Amino acid sequence: MAQGLAAPVAALMREVARDIVMPRFRNLRAEDISEKAVNDFVTIADRESEIRLAEGLADILPDAGVVGEEACAADPAIMDRLGEGLNWIIDPIDGTGNFTAGKPPFAIMIALADAGRTLAGWIYDPLADRLCHAMLGAGAWIDGEPILARESDGKLPIAALSVSFIPPEERAQITGNAAGRFEIVAIPRCAAEQYPRLVLGQNDVSIFSRTMPWDHAAGSLFLNEAGGRCARMDGSDYSVSEAGWGLLGASSPRMWDHARATLYA
Repeated sequence: MAQGLAAPVAALMREVARDIVMPRFRNLRAEDISEKAVNDFVTIADRESEIRLAEGLADILPDAGVVGEEACAADPAIMDRLGEGLNWIIDPIDGTGNFTAGKPPFAIMIALADAGRTLAGWIYDPLADRLCHAMLGAGAWIDGEPILARESDGKLPIAALSVSFIPPEERAQITGNAAGRFEIVAIPRCAAEQYPRLVLGQNDVSIFSRTMPWDHAAGSLFLNEAGGRCARMDGSDYSVSEAGWGLLGASSPRMWDHARATLYA
């Protein structure tokens, strides 16, 4: 079933990017932007994108529910649906902070989950016109071409560590252990960009502290299906229906084991 959804979902994402997202890029008025929380922005483009995506996905697969980031911001109880049956998961613009500032990266992310298990995921970067997608047990693709994750070729593994929301003691442990063992690079502030970087050999390791389903359902599946590894810090699989903090992503299972042992030594 999921394989047959690849083309219509991709077409919908491109349509929404063309008609709603890109016309607002570097064209937002002050009244088009608000804060859901401190430094957590939402724009008119986020809201309009989610509405159009939800309508289109309901047409593509009427039996599935819809769980969108902005709908959940208004009614957190919507997230309870993720443990029951088929549900689309929508991030109408991932990297809204970047989008609001008029800079890349940002992207649209969609996943399909069944009782908490992610079956398929799509990540569309409208600036690069790059589509990443994955199907559970079937592999991962970029712009229709199969992709396998690869490690970087530098002297040290490259790590992008999102630790702002990690408790101070744990943060100090991670950053201290990483010093001299990894090349630390800035995070893109956009999970939709970070996951492809892990697959494409640009980064080797990433820590994500907050793990909301719209941010990680598509990307974690994409990384795992490409042959990398994304899992909770204890090695357990990520489930969109189970609350929790922290994900460790890596360009290979070997690199995941090395990062887990080094950063949390």
